[in-house]
Amino acid sequence: MKVSMPPPHTATSVRLLVLAVQLVLLVCGGQASDNTKRCKLFSESLAERKVLSLLEPLTNKNFSVETKSGKESYTYQFQVCGDAGKTVGAGLVQIDQTGKESEKVLGLYNATQAIGGSDWVMLIYSNGTRYDGHCSKEMRKAIVMISCNRGVEMGKLEVVLEERERERDCFYLFELDSSAVCPALPSQLSAGSIILIIGFVLLSLYLICGFLYQRLIVGAKGLQQFPNYVFWTQVGNLAADGCNFVCRTQGPEEEPPTYRGVSTEPEEEPEERDDHLLPM
Repeated sequence: MKVSMPPPHTATSVRLLVLAVQLVLLVCGGQASDNTKRCKLFSESLAERKVLSLLEPLTNKNFSVETKSGKESYTYQFQVCGDAGKTVGAGLVQIDQTGKESEKVLGLYNATQAIGGSDWVMLIYSNGTRYDGHCSKEMRKAIVMISCNRGVEMGKLEVVLEERERERDCFYLFELDSSAVCPALPSQLSAGSIILIIGFVLLSLYLICGFLYQRLIVGAKGLQQFPNYVFWTQVGNLAADGCNFVCRTQGPEEEPPTYRGVSTEPEEEPEERDDHLLPM
């Protein structure tokens, strides 16, 4: 039995096409991950999960900011649902640069609250390191206010204040700008434009996929690479046949009746013969 093998260049092209498809699927699969699920809410709710999902583009990013006040110098590190410092589970930490670089946890992402508005999200981390002599030695809490800014994908982290002069409910407040929390803009396209765009995309996919199939799988050359080439060459004849069937009369043609013109001159009357009046 004789087995036909594909040409070497065709087999290589097919392998490259398969590798490209696998790469696209791998990239799409990586983008579909939901890292915000690593955050544990105080009370699980669909509303807070929906707010957290807006922050997905900010995950796996480390934000940091340095502050100096007199002899004090601190570095703050923040992550969305990720480890910001050396402590596992710490979403926001404070590192003392003047001492032995001791790290204090300002909030854990396994004790999260997420509050959202029309163009902002307030992310709250609780259960941080206890105060030494402030706020009744309660656990630290960090609030990150993420505001809409369409011109910035991921802005810089800024320290607003540390409220520690209270007896209870002390907190650290931070700000961050990002386009991730901006509301979706209303579509300016009409229904007809959307239909045209969809039709153009489908036509492009048809041509590209058909061309690749004809060239790589079938091995066609020249105009034969065009998908359904034979069909498209007969479209003109098919359209003419359809027009002839719909618009033209059928059956044998008959001559239309002819009409004789009417003469404008009066016809001459035949002469009257009065021979019968003569005597015989």
